[in-house]
Amino acid sequence: MSVDLDTRPRRTPTVIRLLVLATFVVILNETIMINAIPRLMTDLRVSERSAQWVSTAFMLAMAAIIPVTGWFLQRVSTRRAYALAMGIFLTGTAIAMLAPTFPVLLLGRVVQAGGTAVMMPLLMTTLMTVVPERDRGRVMGNVTLAISVAPAMGPVISGLVLQIASWRWLFALVLPIAGAVTWFGLRQLENIGEPETGSIDWLSVVFAALGFGGLVFGLSRFGEGSVAEPTLIVAAGLILIGAFAGRQIRLQRTGTPLLDLRTLRFGPYTKGLILMAVAFLAMLGSMMLLPLYLQNLRHLSPLATGLLVMPGGLAMGVLGPTVGRLFDRFGGRILVIPASVGITLALAGFTQISLGTPYWQILALHILLMLSLAAAFTPVFTLSLGALPEHLYSHGSSMLGTLQQVAAAFGTALVITVMSSRSTTLIAHGTNPLTAGLDGLRLAFVVSAALSVLVIVAAILLPNRSSTPLEEVAASTDAVDEPVTDLIID
Repeated sequence: MSVDLDTRPRRTPTVIRLLVLATFVVILNETIMINAIPRLMTDLRVSERSAQWVSTAFMLAMAAIIPVTGWFLQRVSTRRAYALAMGIFLTGTAIAMLAPTFPVLLLGRVVQAGGTAVMMPLLMTTLMTVVPERDRGRVMGNVTLAISVAPAMGPVISGLVLQIASWRWLFALVLPIAGAVTWFGLRQLENIGEPETGSIDWLSVVFAALGFGGLVFGLSRFGEGSVAEPTLIVAAGLILIGAFAGRQIRLQRTGTPLLDLRTLRFGPYTKGLILMAVAFLAMLGSMMLLPLYLQNLRHLSPLATGLLVMPGGLAMGVLGPTVGRLFDRFGGRILVIPASVGITLALAGFTQISLGTPYWQILALHILLMLSLAAAFTPVFTLSLGALPEHLYSHGSSMLGTLQQVAAAFGTALVITVMSSRSTTLIAHGTNPLTAGLDGLRLAFVVSAALSVLVIVAAILLPNRSSTPLEEVAASTDAVDEPVTDLIID
């Protein structure tokens, strides 16, 4: 038995740096169109409800495609997956930039989402394969920069661009940057692991696309009037997801599942999945409510709104690497439990906002929420995926990404429905519309704060370290020919 005394953290592998950069670029586009709705209504002559589809269609496509990525990433090399993802994203960006009509713009957004859907699972799967276990927290902290700062920066960047240029420049500026990232990545990227063989089950693809896509679509329709129609769509989506799950269980015995549900047998992964879903729901709910409060009730411009919430997103990304290093040294519980409490406190603080609340208080609450989410996300990503054996990394990443999109849609639908219902009821009873709107917004924050208590419960149940078997860690190490554990059995 020999002992590896070198406990110094090693450099982040080049492949991870490249994938983080590419992921940042593509995820930025998920929120970059939020401020462009009024321009689209004028330039392309569409209603506000139709214009909202530039964001809804992106989210729908992500939810429909991500479940397939677990199977896809096991069948192609790293370079091919990267080339396809970025190629599809570049094509979608070009289509959106040149779109002569609104339907063509929607097509471009769907194609963009197709490339984006592959990048996040590809990054997570590669990270878990090539990074030694003791360094995963630090590297996952750097990944937080891509998954948290990019959505926060989208509205800010679009607000700045729209002050001086057309909405088409939102795509025209991204296109050369994404092209350069693609070119540099293909020059430097190396393949990790060996692709597997196996046919795809097309019935599973149909169930996944219609089920998850239908669920997200139905959730996005709440708050727009009738409740019956979105309820039926959600119910149909859930039935198809149930059929998809049953199909995967059968394929696990007789063939190759599209999404391997055996990941749910690992307790830390399942608990982390629940925690991430509720935390993401809370984050997206607040991202939807705050702009409504600041623009509709406090009458700030989209640019001023974006600048006010930007420090929280930046703080979240900056804290990521520090959180990662603390996780590597002390484990997850010392970070996740206080972070979950911080999430609840921040959302509880938002329930007290009024028309005269100082902007510095709103800024402080938003920064607290973002910092708490950063302190939770990095350890939970690392603990949950680290509990899986290597052959399930891609499926675990895919399931995590799918659940994020569903949680985002559910969070948005929930807060909008609660806020609208409360406001409508109060107005019907003679309450001033401004007061009714504020009261509805507060109630929506109350619901988010109540749900965030589940994050605290899940955080308490999480282990301090991943319980990955030693042989799985060693297999991960072999991919980069570096020692991982402190104890290496001769």
